[in-house]
Amino acid sequence: MARITAPDPARRNERSRSAILTAAYELVAEIGFGKVTIEAIATRAGVGKQTIYRWWPSKGAVVFDAFLAANEHEGRIALPDTGDLAADLKTVLRLSSDEMSDPALDRTYRALSSEILNDPVVQAEYRARLLDPLLEVTRDRLRSARETGALAPDTDLDFAVELLYGPLNYRWIHQLGPLTHDHADRLVDATLRALDRPATNGTSAA
Repeated sequence: MARITAPDPARRNERSRSAILTAAYELVAEIGFGKVTIEAIATRAGVGKQTIYRWWPSKGAVVFDAFLAANEHEGRIALPDTGDLAADLKTVLRLSSDEMSDPALDRTYRALSSEILNDPVVQAEYRARLLDPLLEVTRDRLRSARETGALAPDTDLDFAVELLYGPLNYRWIHQLGPLTHDHADRLVDATLRALDRPATNGTSAA
């Protein structure tokens, strides 16, 4: 008698989850985040709404997961360490600028940014899975530069990270101009000049 194998719930769940993420990503790309509904995602994925709500609490949460799944990079986030701090930071900011200025991603980025600000669940996921790992590896690279003498021994690494990434995000959020490689290079050069400048403790030369 042929052996009857029971369906594997884990495999079925993984197929459903993959279909949901693909559907969410495609719909956002096609019609924009604002017009996407949980119902539309469920219909495209061939599942019930309750299946989506079993894994995600909101539309923002499922779209964020879909974005990560479609753009995931293999392995841990890492920064190059060639021994040339300026060159390494320019490589990273150029890549960030390219991603943020990609017309195919810009609308999704902006919609997700709103969700991150307004949905504590999405914000926590963003911090844990994207922002905090990026900031940590950047601090690691700056710490290495500090240890080798490329940065001053008292360099505040948290402040250095803000100097590096803050202006890039400011320019993108307010659409103040294109995010070019030249702009990224200027940000790195300005950041390193600022970090190299000795503190004046609020005083100035007479």
